[in-house]
Amino acid sequence: MPYLGESAALLTAACWALNSVCFTVAGRRVGSASVNLGRLLMALAAMILVHQVALGSPFPLQAGAARLGWLGASGLIGFALGDAVLFEAFVLIGARLSMLLMTLSPIFSALLAWMFFRQSLSLAKILAMVVTLAGIAWVVWDGGEQEAHPHLWRGILLGIGGAFGQSVGMIFSLFGLAGGFSPISANLIRVSAGTIALLLYFGATGRLRGTLGSMRDGRATAFIALGALTGPVLGVVLSLIAISRSSMGVAATLMSLSPVILLPVSHFTFKEKVGGHAILGTLLALAGAAALFFV
Repeated sequence: MPYLGESAALLTAACWALNSVCFTVAGRRVGSASVNLGRLLMALAAMILVHQVALGSPFPLQAGAARLGWLGASGLIGFALGDAVLFEAFVLIGARLSMLLMTLSPIFSALLAWMFFRQSLSLAKILAMVVTLAGIAWVVWDGGEQEAHPHLWRGILLGIGGAFGQSVGMIFSLFGLAGGFSPISANLIRVSAGTIALLLYFGATGRLRGTLGSMRDGRATAFIALGALTGPVLGVVLSLIAISRSSMGVAATLMSLSPVILLPVSHFTFKEKVGGHAILGTLLALAGAAALFFV
């Protein structure tokens, strides 16, 4: 199917935009720790069911040690360590600047894919990626005076670390997907690794019961469930299809469009002011994304 990878990447961005809204609403009710663990527990249950229905078994035991290792490490980096680093950056420098730093992920992804898989990009695609990333950065950047952050450089380093961690996680996933391995099986392994890591962490720190106890909030649980389905379940499966059916740099760039997709949602749902720079940045990002399909 032509442009399957690129289309999957765009759908991934839409899924991540939706689940970020769900997790924002839920997080304001029960806290980010409960959201983080709850979404993975729900995603794990859903992925086991999907795997049973689609592939006839609850878990891909035939994956082999090497593939389990690559995908397990990818889940640990993406779902446990990567999110922890990114959430800390949110605390230190805010979501807007952290999201701006996350736009470095496609650049890291393209470089790592070139180093490990010899994936190359044409000059036209590189220019289209630059245009798309510039548009995303313009949307995320508020265009005015920035709030002073006492831990600015620490937050910047954590934000860059989050972007790099996301790219490394995707590269590990690409190793695990080698040989036509099912994205559904790959995601189940990743979610399992991330869930086990968080359960061990909260158990070791004595926070497991309190974290799970907050799930008694029915409204928050409903939003976490929707976010889990559109994020760690559908969104991640689509992202694995994207990186396996198109170049890493192009897929990562298109998946970074979530802030652009979120713009009208933020305006109408959270009543955030949308300035002219955000509208122009959106048009620039969409133009660059469209170009990636045709150059």
